[in-house]
Amino acid sequence: MYNFLFSVNITNMNFKNIFNNLFKYNKHEYDFSIINDSNNTTPQPDNKDSSIFTNIQENLDLLKSKYNVLISNDIIVREFNLFAYSKNYKCFIIYIDGLVDAISINDFILEPLMLGKHHYNKPFNGNLSEYIDFCLLPQNSVQKVEKFEDVFAGINMGNCLLFIDTLNIAFDIDVKSYKQRSIDKPENEAVIKGPQEGFVENLRTNTSILRRSINNENLVIETIAVGKMSKTKCGVCYIQNIANGDLVSEVKYRLHNLNIDSLLSTGQLEQLIEEDDGFGIPQIISTERPDKCTKYLFQGRVVVLVNGNPYALIMPATIEDFLFSPEDTNLRPLFANFLRGIRVMAAIFTLLLPGIYIAITSFHQEILPTELLFSILAARENVPFPIIFELILMEFSFELIREAGLRVPSPIGSTIGIVGALILGDAAVNAGIVSPILIIIVAITGIASFAIPDFSFGFHIRVFRFWFVALGVTAGFLGIGAGLFIYITLLCSIKSFGVPYTVPLAPAFNSKGNGYFIPPIWKQEYRASFISPKKEKAQSKISMKWKQ
Repeated sequence: MYNFLFSVNITNMNFKNIFNNLFKYNKHEYDFSIINDSNNTTPQPDNKDSSIFTNIQENLDLLKSKYNVLISNDIIVREFNLFAYSKNYKCFIIYIDGLVDAISINDFILEPLMLGKHHYNKPFNGNLSEYIDFCLLPQNSVQKVEKFEDVFAGINMGNCLLFIDTLNIAFDIDVKSYKQRSIDKPENEAVIKGPQEGFVENLRTNTSILRRSINNENLVIETIAVGKMSKTKCGVCYIQNIANGDLVSEVKYRLHNLNIDSLLSTGQLEQLIEEDDGFGIPQIISTERPDKCTKYLFQGRVVVLVNGNPYALIMPATIEDFLFSPEDTNLRPLFANFLRGIRVMAAIFTLLLPGIYIAITSFHQEILPTELLFSILAARENVPFPIIFELILMEFSFELIREAGLRVPSPIGSTIGIVGALILGDAAVNAGIVSPILIIIVAITGIASFAIPDFSFGFHIRVFRFWFVALGVTAGFLGIGAGLFIYITLLCSIKSFGVPYTVPLAPAFNSKGNGYFIPPIWKQEYRASFISPKKEKAQSKISMKWKQ
């Protein structure tokens, strides 16, 4: 017996060793080292605010080291001599190939500097810096920088930096010229009756669109760099004599106090500056439509643009803003209010319809007409699964079809929708997996979700409807009622940059014609008072004076 147990233990140990040798991770010690060259005298700045050296060779060695010129072939360094005051000065320029206009560098930087002695014979007050700035650089945007931090920022943005021996400053010359997408209609926000142009990825192009739309000297656009490494430019836009000063200060305070390495999109910035309670309720409007931003700027709100992104962030936001479409103001009030009512019903259907259906069929069959109840029972007679399984299966299938239609190439996206909705749905009914009435409920819910203009708010409602399905199958109308109470309480507790999320409904507030349903255009005399704009009146009491 002992020999048997001993042999079993030996066998187990062998198997254990085999599996350890096969699957166990063994850390390898790599036997190599980087040789430390004691003769390397490349100067290194003590911190990011270090000043530029007066010795041009030290500046050149530092920049070559920082930008890995021997490895990176898109970093161009051009050395040359400048003749001024009967003396030669060593100079060099540095820029990133692909971000600059080579013709501008040749014609307006190198040629004047290298051939300047043929054009300017008299000294300029004996000051080399002023002589170069006022006589030798025919560029419309030249800045003098003294810190290496500003040098790095200028090069990374696509400018050309000029260094001259004996000067502890550098010339930051704007010669940016890179490929960008042309202005086109918005891709993800349909425009029915309104301007057919949307934002692009270039910050300066987007600010020019706003300037052209607003056409007022009070529009202020402040640039704030976000991200310690990326230094992404963010444009804070507001109309100075309308926007509340505290609101503008709060937006800039949050942007200045973001301790992150990089910022790549407006979606990231939206999550970083909103007061998120973890429930995914959007508190900032995201749009790619300049006309929408223009409307809100004239109301006194703040718009933030992020370089490299075709979307703008509008703040503060209330729940009614996410069911608002910019072209509503271009329609007659009767039509616009009808569409807004449709959107309210669509949001309610998307949030509650599946939960109400499952609550009725599971707990409250008595509220249905007898004929309808018999029809539902007859349709479900051959279905072997419980209602909750059917509903979850169809909702998951619908979301799967929606996501697949978004991710595949556009020419076959519509094909996936048709195949998924018609063929698979019909096959599921014929196979007895789901009932026809459930297909109708899921289809109505899905169509209603498409009627919500804002993608983020629509996504939030789509996710929250699963909670109401769980409450409906657990406790019927009692569970849905308790869930609605908690949900509305949650909405009422949210504030977007100090503005209650459900204003002007809760707390009750005199919106002065800026509620969910809009009055005729000649009655829209006041701006939204819950934002506390500097100018309350947007137009005269009698705006159509031609009728007098």
